[in-house]
Amino acid sequence: MAGVTDRPFRQLCLEMGAGMAVSEMVTSNSKLWNTRKSRLRMDHSGEHEPRSVQIAGSEPAQMAEAARANQERGAQIIDINMGCPAKKVCNKAAGSALMKEPELVRQILQAVVTAVDIPVTLKIRTGWSPDQKNALDIARMAQDCGIQALSVHGRTRQCMYKGEAEYDTIRSVCEAIDIPVIANGDITTPEKAKQVFEWTGANAVMVGRAAQGRPWIFREINHYLKNGEKLPEPESEEVQRILLGHLNALYEFYGEHQGVRIARKHVGWYLQAKPSGSELRKQFNRLESAETQENCILEYFQSFSENDTIRYSETSLESAAQDRGKKKDIAA
Repeated sequence: MAGVTDRPFRQLCLEMGAGMAVSEMVTSNSKLWNTRKSRLRMDHSGEHEPRSVQIAGSEPAQMAEAARANQERGAQIIDINMGCPAKKVCNKAAGSALMKEPELVRQILQAVVTAVDIPVTLKIRTGWSPDQKNALDIARMAQDCGIQALSVHGRTRQCMYKGEAEYDTIRSVCEAIDIPVIANGDITTPEKAKQVFEWTGANAVMVGRAAQGRPWIFREINHYLKNGEKLPEPESEEVQRILLGHLNALYEFYGEHQGVRIARKHVGWYLQAKPSGSELRKQFNRLESAETQENCILEYFQSFSENDTIRYSETSLESAAQDRGKKKDIAA
């Protein structure tokens, strides 16, 4: 979710019911921290608690230093990334590539846990490839090293985001360790969240791509788990309010020039399953100012009656998530 879960998006997801939001990956290489991108990723001023910052790298000493630096900048939890499948990360022996190097994994976990006095968590996949699944071994190692919670994505690195996530491995991990386990992968609806909870025995579920353009999924899941019933889809008036608030947060955080460009992908996700969304995206992507973008959104929503609801079918949501996964594969 690098390039997606920036501070404005995290704040929005938390306001919509997420229990915790983890930052974009921060490189462990301190030589790169002075770039604008890294500075923004390490900016947690005014952010809701708990503030969880994800670090990525392959050298234990660098990872330890990155953990200390981010704690000093306001992190309350350090999350170690061993789940990212992107080539540019794995080619540097980081992310999910580390699952091929269990001894290096141990060294990194020990170095980071020792370096800070805040909780350290870990994100992994089920393994490197379908015939090299070692999530269970890594999970036991993580617990022994002092990791406080473990997130498991139900795919191997080789699978990228293709096919369907499997939850049997996550279930085995839950049965084998005592620390909290967070299940991740293809959780696109409240019903799917409940199914994953019941099958795996996980302590929590993690939503990723399904929240892009649909941040209210968190309140939908919370309501369904608590009451056993689905919330109605948000009315167009509320979607407009959420989207415009998100855009304004982007302009404020990045500045208008960069915020306008970053807004384009988010608006694309919001509109992906909506009537006339494709045509509006083309128009929106040509706009060069915050004012024209906001006016474009206002005009679009004025085409719906006050009590109308912009519908999202479960099929369209799952298809949209799969499409985003394919685009990630291409980008990687």
